[in-house]
Amino acid sequence: MSNGNTVVLVGNVTRDPELRFTATGQATSTFGLAVNRRWQNRQTQEWEEATSFFDVVCWREMAENAAESLARGARVIVTGRLEQRSWETPEGDKRSKVEVVADELGPSLRWATAQVTKNERRGPSEPAQVSRSGYQARDRGAPLAQKEPAPSGGPAPSAGAGGYGYDEEPF
Repeated sequence: MSNGNTVVLVGNVTRDPELRFTATGQATSTFGLAVNRRWQNRQTQEWEEATSFFDVVCWREMAENAAESLARGARVIVTGRLEQRSWETPEGDKRSKVEVVADELGPSLRWATAQVTKNERRGPSEPAQVSRSGYQARDRGAPLAQKEPAPSGGPAPSAGAGGYGYDEEPF
């Protein structure tokens, strides 16, 4: 994590991690992250809020651990780097997006507890196992994957943001 391209995000998982494997067998998972910012308007004294949405990409063991451990609604801390990816659609249109490639990932313990289960180390020739324990996070006894009701006072993000459906505010 050098060259000035380091990002630290704390937010809520907006969709369960999707685990896939490359043609060479490398695990990768992606999930959405909503990061809220809240401030007081100096003129009106009202609290205002904005939400930014990010796609987070994990590789290898972290990808498998994230897929097993995280669920929509979990509050996590992500450190990583911003990376731009470009591709061409079947119609020939050029597309690009900026993603966060995670270097480290963990549960936020501000309002939740977590049990950490260390994975056994394996050699480079041993195959990856899809089901491994990572963080088992729970919020005062209830799983973090449980949906919380959207707070009143504002509309929930719509399905138009990046093609993903966000039917409630993620906090």
